[in-house]
Amino acid sequence: MVSLAEHAAELTPTEGMTRFGLVALSTDLTTERDFNRMLPERDATLHITRVAFENPTTPENLRKMGPRIASAAELLVPGEVFGAICYGCTSASVELGDAAITAAVQAAHPDVAVVTPTHAALMAFSALGVRKVALLTPYLVETTAPMITYFEQNGLEVVNAACFGLEDDRDMARVSRASIVRAACSVDCPEAEAIFLSCTALPAVGAIAEIEAELKKPVVTSNQASAWAMCRLAGLEDYNPQGYGSLFERRI
Repeated sequence: MVSLAEHAAELTPTEGMTRFGLVALSTDLTTERDFNRMLPERDATLHITRVAFENPTTPENLRKMGPRIASAAELLVPGEVFGAICYGCTSASVELGDAAITAAVQAAHPDVAVVTPTHAALMAFSALGVRKVALLTPYLVETTAPMITYFEQNGLEVVNAACFGLEDDRDMARVSRASIVRAACSVDCPEAEAIFLSCTALPAVGAIAEIEAELKKPVVTSNQASAWAMCRLAGLEDYNPQGYGSLFERRI
């Protein structure tokens, strides 16, 4: 009979490790990849959970996610301490409200810093000293219009806006970089102090540097702003990954 020995295991310390959480949509193809590009590679880790979502991306369907967020957040490594947790949907953040999303996530992880792409964008524009923005979304018109209202109710002036008119976030994830650059440059206008590229599904972070070089003004995207806000709220005040825009040069 084989003898079975038990050995003592030495555990590595957890001090110095920053844990980030992401509540992504079940249909999201972009956010996890973007966060892994932008968040620190050393001494930090990203944990993912998913919340059920059914396309099309309409205000009605976005609001259906509200009751599901807390239970999804509960699956993010129970018992661990997070530097910040992001709910990864810009348009749903508008429909549900930043406060309601924060409450749902904190029901599972009390006192954690909660980031929504919409509030992260507000933080970004404040850090950049921007009050007038041009807005580009991949959404339908009916989903884009509430976003304009959200920004204007929070003290920004949307001086121009455009959308791609897509209803499925899996199609939004396939919009080409060339299309994003072209549309961003087209929505720009002299009054705009910055461009906001909305939607966590839109693969926009790879186009930030090119658009900023062309327009000579800041470009903020949903995933870039969220990753920036998560780092700053977790105490990584000087973290600045290269290639993702002038925002990362700013503190909160």
